[in-house]
Amino acid sequence: MPELTVNNSSNVFLKFIIGLITVILIVAMFPKGESIEFEVSEGAIWLHDDLIAPFSFAIKKSEEQYKKEVREAEKSVYPVFLNNSSSVKKSLDSLKSYSAYLINILDQAIESNSDQLNNPTFLSSASFSKLKQLRVQERNLLRSNGHTLKNYFTQVGIALDNIYKRGELSIEQGVQNKDSIAVRNGRVDRIEPISKFLFPAQAKNEFAREIQKLNFNKDIEKSLIEYGVHFLFPNIVYNEELTNEEIEQAKSNVSRYTGVIVNENERIIAKHDRITKEAKLKLESYKEAKGELTGEGSIFLQLLGKFVHIALLFVLLTIYLFLFRKKIFNDNQKIILITIILLFVSFITFLINQIAVQAPVHYLIFIPAASMLFTIIFDSRVGFYMTVILTLITGALRGNDYTFMATNFIAGGISVYTVRDIKNRSQIFRSFLFILGSYLLAIFAFGLERFASWGTMLVEFAFAASNALISPVLTYGLLIFFERIFRITTDLTLLELSNFDRPLLRELARKAPGTFNHSMTMGTIAEAAAEKINANPLLARVGAYYHDIGKTITPQNFVENQLNNQNIHENLKPEESVQLISSHVREGINMAADQNLPVEIIEFIPMHHGTTVMSYFYERAKKLYGEDHVNKDDYRYPGPKPNSKETAIIMLADGCESAVRSIDDPTPQKVENVIDNIFKARIEDKQLENAPITFADITKMKESFLSILIGQHHKRIKYPKQEEVEKGVDKEKQKE
Repeated sequence: MPELTVNNSSNVFLKFIIGLITVILIVAMFPKGESIEFEVSEGAIWLHDDLIAPFSFAIKKSEEQYKKEVREAEKSVYPVFLNNSSSVKKSLDSLKSYSAYLINILDQAIESNSDQLNNPTFLSSASFSKLKQLRVQERNLLRSNGHTLKNYFTQVGIALDNIYKRGELSIEQGVQNKDSIAVRNGRVDRIEPISKFLFPAQAKNEFAREIQKLNFNKDIEKSLIEYGVHFLFPNIVYNEELTNEEIEQAKSNVSRYTGVIVNENERIIAKHDRITKEAKLKLESYKEAKGELTGEGSIFLQLLGKFVHIALLFVLLTIYLFLFRKKIFNDNQKIILITIILLFVSFITFLINQIAVQAPVHYLIFIPAASMLFTIIFDSRVGFYMTVILTLITGALRGNDYTFMATNFIAGGISVYTVRDIKNRSQIFRSFLFILGSYLLAIFAFGLERFASWGTMLVEFAFAASNALISPVLTYGLLIFFERIFRITTDLTLLELSNFDRPLLRELARKAPGTFNHSMTMGTIAEAAAEKINANPLLARVGAYYHDIGKTITPQNFVENQLNNQNIHENLKPEESVQLISSHVREGINMAADQNLPVEIIEFIPMHHGTTVMSYFYERAKKLYGEDHVNKDDYRYPGPKPNSKETAIIMLADGCESAVRSIDDPTPQKVENVIDNIFKARIEDKQLENAPITFADITKMKESFLSILIGQHHKRIKYPKQEEVEKGVDKEKQKE
């Protein structure tokens, strides 16, 4: 997946553009055309002063009542059918013309003595033969009951005309559920019972009965029925477009108002009155009427107010990030991530606002999910601060609904602390209980305040429980998505990297066991020190695990892996040894990049050495070549220097652990002296100048290092005859 990058992460102009676009998009999601100076809930108490109508306005119907009347209006419309008299004439004319044509065909068949000559496709061979036989009799001046073939066809036309007079519908039986229809002639609709007309199947049956009434020979009846049905078409035709027009007209005729007028200077609601259903309708009608009365200038001012409202919240967020989270502020990629989450939740709020149902669907705005995402991706303080900003934004989108803001702030705030010290991904789902509990308590509290019924609160509980269940799932899914797309390193990512079954750590333990043990010890030291100075303990520990992975390539070049006590550097020139030793930094970076380790972990590889001097080889070079012929910078690591508390801890821990391990007879005083010397050397060499480390942090780290290193290298009581065991002397042989 390609990494999203920004050319200059500290580009203030780009930050301004990102913020401006975000504010504009959020403002576009505000409710339109309404004064949003208050939001009311049915059952609550009106705590403001008496509200007096500054102008007359009509009271709207409730959304439920309006939709009910619209549905009734839609049901009252009869389907529109057109009486297509032209199709009747066309059908009868076609019958007359085709009958003459058929007689001509039959004459040709008689003369050619063939039954297949130009046989019309809609007539079976049997019917064609029967009609041919009748024509033969007619031509031989033989009469069948006094009827000619032309007379038979005339009777078919009469039967068809009788069907058309009743009217054949263009729809099948059962398609329409209305018992009457509107038959339109010109501009006049005539409401007729649908039973008056014939459905297509009924029309065919009725036509057959009309022919059967003539008492013709059965074979002739069958042939004439088959022939006549071909010219039977619906003449009462359903018109969907006209029907829909009638439906829309009926719906538009339904008034949105009750017909009751609140006059100017009339009291809408009094202070401390309960907000009943009727009072709420009055208040909502007043809000909408006030919004409609505002001119273009007022609408512009309202938009300006919304813009400034949201912009001020973003200014507060910007100040917080600039003062307390500069890494986030300077990373436009993380700024984009923050805006994506804010816009996502705002858009969900916008969609919820469009759903006009009598249910508390606003509890499906997943603010707790956003709170958990911010906490896991950044930290708990950012998560809590973003929860405040997000509840204010969504509350504004909900019409400054205080109950909504307070309820979601409580649930979002609790969810922040449920993932504050997250140890594994499954812990996210533990948040369900805490989010559910906080929602239930908040709903219960506000329900008692507004005297809500238990039924109302139970419905709200159900929606809140859905939010509590979905939020952890949504958090888990989006977290994986954001980690991959934005290459974000969360504590969950670090926990996965700390697994010793990871390929790089497994190879390090197998090929360079000495380095592996050194890294594990450093992990313990770094984690303890990080806790003391408010750094990230998990990041420090994982950074320690991976800081020397480059030694896997040539483990024999490093003393901790030389088990046979043969140091290869004794036979090499100092500058050659420097090249071999420093190469593990470059190789470690390449290995980490190949395994897609996060940048935060890769930084530990070069920074744990910074630009320190490889003093052992530098001193050897001075002895061999003379101090004047040796450039100290040639014996330095390439850097860069540590730029965070965690990388600074690893640099100091690496030096102290290695130095203390080389002490022959470690005592607390010797260990303390070595630690002091390492810290002093790093400070004097200006290795910590880029790291946010204070002198108080230095003191705390020394104490932490000393405690752990003394514990690891403390003296132990020798077992009886341990010296003989160490020398491998057999006690029995000594007696001999």
